[in-house]
Amino acid sequence: MALTPEGAGPSGADAAGNAGNVDAGWLRVHPASPFVRGWVALAALLFFFGRDSFERLLQGGPLFDERLAGRAPWLLLGGGTLLLLTVLGYVLSWYFTRYQVAGGYVRVNTGFLFKQQRQARLDRVQAIDVVQPLLARIFGLAELRFEVADAGESAVRLAYLRADEAQQLRATILARASGASGGTLSPSPEPGQPETAAVEAPEQVVLTVPPPRLVGSLLLSEQSVVILAGGIASVLLSAVTENRSFAVFLIPAAIGLVASYWSSFNKGYNFTAAISPDGIRLRYGLLDTQAQTVPPGRIQALKISQPPLWRIFGWYRIQVNVAGYGLAASAGEGTARTTLLPVGSIADVLEILSLVLPDPGTPDPLGVFTAGITGLADAAGTPGSGGGQDTDGGFVTSPRRARFLAPLGWRRNGFTATETALLLRSGRWWRSLVVVPHQRTQSMALQQGPLARRFRVADLVLHTTAGPVAPRLIQAGLDEARALFDAQSARARAARKRQKSEHWMEPVAQPAAPPADHPQEGPHHG
Repeated sequence: MALTPEGAGPSGADAAGNAGNVDAGWLRVHPASPFVRGWVALAALLFFFGRDSFERLLQGGPLFDERLAGRAPWLLLGGGTLLLLTVLGYVLSWYFTRYQVAGGYVRVNTGFLFKQQRQARLDRVQAIDVVQPLLARIFGLAELRFEVADAGESAVRLAYLRADEAQQLRATILARASGASGGTLSPSPEPGQPETAAVEAPEQVVLTVPPPRLVGSLLLSEQSVVILAGGIASVLLSAVTENRSFAVFLIPAAIGLVASYWSSFNKGYNFTAAISPDGIRLRYGLLDTQAQTVPPGRIQALKISQPPLWRIFGWYRIQVNVAGYGLAASAGEGTARTTLLPVGSIADVLEILSLVLPDPGTPDPLGVFTAGITGLADAAGTPGSGGGQDTDGGFVTSPRRARFLAPLGWRRNGFTATETALLLRSGRWWRSLVVVPHQRTQSMALQQGPLARRFRVADLVLHTTAGPVAPRLIQAGLDEARALFDAQSARARAARKRQKSEHWMEPVAQPAAPPADHPQEGPHHG
């Protein structure tokens, strides 16, 4: 992604095209776009100048206060001029906002006095979102957001296009970025020529989240437990100390809880996941709707988690790291964009996993991933749930000596590796399973504190792009951690050599055999 002044950004041919008319490959957004974006400013302006007059009209009084009657024409002139300047600013903003999809780039030029150009390479696009706030839905408009690897916010935003135009443009760019061939996309155009429109790729709905399940997951979430504990503590303190002021703290807590519940419900309502040739399509939202297309090849890491109370119904959530998404979420856009599944059953989890990792790299994917999600080594530190049968999917767990550092979690903490991904599980009560494709391992680090050195254990940290997933192997045996460090480095190098193309739809070479010093040839007995 590049953000440059218009004079320093495009080449001479691009600059000439920008200076010309929109027929030279440059297009304008919808004329209503600035009003949809800036309706709050217009509403505030009308409220400031018209509130008193409107109240007097309702009370049957004159339009203007008698003290201001002599200055009424000047007030009307000033308010009208300010309103006219605001509308004129919106019109100029629309007129000087143009976009172009050509030469392997999507470009957006904005600004009247201070001009700038944003551009993103199509083959570096990580994901594309179609966002429809409530007012945009009323006008039948939509915003396109393009995410690239190194952007702290959306690299390029097109706001607003007609909803059908936004869908068409998304299909064209995704078809080009994915490297798809066949009838959906013509060969790459010459530089400077507009991209050929692609046909919307068909999709197959994989799962939906029923609203009752979403409500139940919110009521049984971690925040509910914290608020409930705080409420019980406030009531007990009020009863013991006979000081009613403790109960006052419940009011802002209740307001915050309701607001948080509403935000989560509004964003998770009608959640639908579908699969298409250009990626995983997610749709959700009650008032403000959003449609994401996340290419599986752009997912850097995935985490399956289960809060304690969700175990009653066997519910899980799935979050991912996607380049460009993590920084945007931390900048205040929430975690909805990094959520592949807000709440679902084990069958839903396995369905999503099959989309993200079509090749699990193991002949027994069901057993391996189920062991990662729910598995637990026996008290002796060996895999299995009893009866001597190995049902732990080959996970290497923390050695028995680590029980003094993690009395509850040492039987859960562990790892295994398939030919395509590294699996890290942790947590006895807050269960989690992290999946990192080998080619997405950017770097690794072994960490060991004083107590860890005393018990000869170490943590292995994998570095990926920013996001809600922080891959970390907790308290592995020192020898096992060192062996995994070397083996995972070899697997990552081999996987990156096979996956040279940025186009996730292009075929890759067959995976090579795993390194001979694979550290999980047998279960660890501590």
